[in-house]
Amino acid sequence: MTSQDLYAAIHKEYEQLKSVLQTNNLDAIIEQTLKVHAMVHPKAVSGAKQDTIADYVLSYMLKKDNKTKLVPRMDCSVDLNWAGTEKVPMCWHFWHIYRIEDLVSNILIADAPQIFSDEIQNKINSPITDTGNALEFDEAIEFGKRLNVAALKDYIIAVGKNTRKIIENVTLEQINSMVPEERVMQILRDGGVTTDVRSVWLLVYWGRLTVGGMILTPLTDHHMMHLPPCLNHLPIL
Repeated sequence: MTSQDLYAAIHKEYEQLKSVLQTNNLDAIIEQTLKVHAMVHPKAVSGAKQDTIADYVLSYMLKKDNKTKLVPRMDCSVDLNWAGTEKVPMCWHFWHIYRIEDLVSNILIADAPQIFSDEIQNKINSPITDTGNALEFDEAIEFGKRLNVAALKDYIIAVGKNTRKIIENVTLEQINSMVPEERVMQILRDGGVTTDVRSVWLLVYWGRLTVGGMILTPLTDHHMMHLPPCLNHLPIL
């Protein structure tokens, strides 16, 4: 299978997800969300048999010093004015997308504490608690050198499994509604974003989304803004 085969399959299911979210068929929405979610997470999250796009990159990063390999930041064309650097270590992408998923799925959608904790931060050896949006190039380099990818993978799997439980219990009313402002601000209080304009703008963006919009972006398509630039630089596909 080539990388383009992987992308095409994910894109097809994502387009179907967009379609079902326009309906009131809650069972279909949940089923399709879980299908797309599984495709952009390690297979251990959903119990899938085949390696996913996330598995390929994680396997590569766990070997030697591949975690620090510099790759483009895919969303630069979208939010370059809100980014600290155009190139980041490969492991930054994984920290960034799954930290966001943790914050959005738990604090915003479930109104529950995030998975992330002081203990997890120590295991991953991350110098930051936020999504890493505002890191300058030299800061991103140092961040990548420090990160324990094996511990990061454990965190990613925990976040993904937890998100699936949240999705399974979401209601149609939630899907069509925006979350209370106090939940959005809780992310700032919990250190998920910083007061730097390149980080705090995320609160404005998330605060304007319905839960259905969060399913489409932070929980699924956002992963596809960041996983392809990693996979495209792997000598395996």
